[in-house]
Amino acid sequence: MRHFLTTEDWEQDELQSILDRAKALKAGASSSALAGKSVALVFFNPSLRTRTSFDIGIAQLGGQGVVLDARAGTWPMEFEDGVVMNGDAEEHVVEAARVLSRYVDMIAIRCFPKFENWQTEREDPLISTFARHASVPIVNMETIVHPCQELAMMMALQEQHGRVENKTFLLTWVPHPKPLNTAVANSAILMASKFGMNVRMLVPDEVYRLDERYMAAAQASCQAHGTSFDLMTDVEAAYSGVDAVYAKSWGALPFYGQWADEAPYRAKGRDFMVDDAKMALTNAATISHCLPMRRNVKIADSVVDSPAFLGIEEAENRLHVQKAMLEALARDMDTHS
Repeated sequence: MRHFLTTEDWEQDELQSILDRAKALKAGASSSALAGKSVALVFFNPSLRTRTSFDIGIAQLGGQGVVLDARAGTWPMEFEDGVVMNGDAEEHVVEAARVLSRYVDMIAIRCFPKFENWQTEREDPLISTFARHASVPIVNMETIVHPCQELAMMMALQEQHGRVENKTFLLTWVPHPKPLNTAVANSAILMASKFGMNVRMLVPDEVYRLDERYMAAAQASCQAHGTSFDLMTDVEAAYSGVDAVYAKSWGALPFYGQWADEAPYRAKGRDFMVDDAKMALTNAATISHCLPMRRNVKIADSVVDSPAFLGIEEAENRLHVQKAMLEALARDMDTHS
């Protein structure tokens, strides 16, 4: 049985097969891969694109989606092993995973980190516990990585650029009033490097390095492809000649959960918003963002409203890549049943 927790567990050719199938589905191909099957969609955090695209996609594949609001519609859950459950949590994930596995054929989970202790949360404890105890495939709808967004991003890049190997991808930190999850940033460098792109990461200060697990994975993929991985703080040098720009804000891990001390470093990036002047330094690059996005904070209106912006196409692609991924999991289930 296979899960879809992170693209680190999937080879490039496997991911390309999902992307190729997603393109066919987007072009009008039909599928009943989930006929007679049901998928629990467990949301510990709010969602617009993720909930809509999964719910509709499951129906289009002939399946039934069961949306569970874990913030209000189910019991508060515990996931630590050996814990004495004398707090707010009424149910342990061990039982929840086992029971849901008796009802449904797959379980998809969206659960952001709590921003309390990165050394604990970097292990992705809740979804990992689900994966250990469920007897059906687990799908990551965003935790500390966002593999479905990765697929949608790469699909949009391939639609626009064709083969992306050896093209240069810039992940740029952008301003935001508060520190955010690193999931999309982690995923962006994982996917761009796995598909043979030269990867640049632009940050206001090196305190915004991502977790070494993802930095090392991206560097290893670039090395395997003979491409480059560069962490940069010089805006002009970072944008110079790139083919694709991806904008995202995230919090600095050294100040995880103690964000007041991060403020001076965040201030260094006050001019990091993507604007026309920065885009003019590129090789007529595309620009994207995972959405939701604060206009004229992260990206200027003139850039968002230009033909270079792939954010809407990428958001649509969530539907198609998720359908293709669910097909792949269903096919694996049938093969091993």
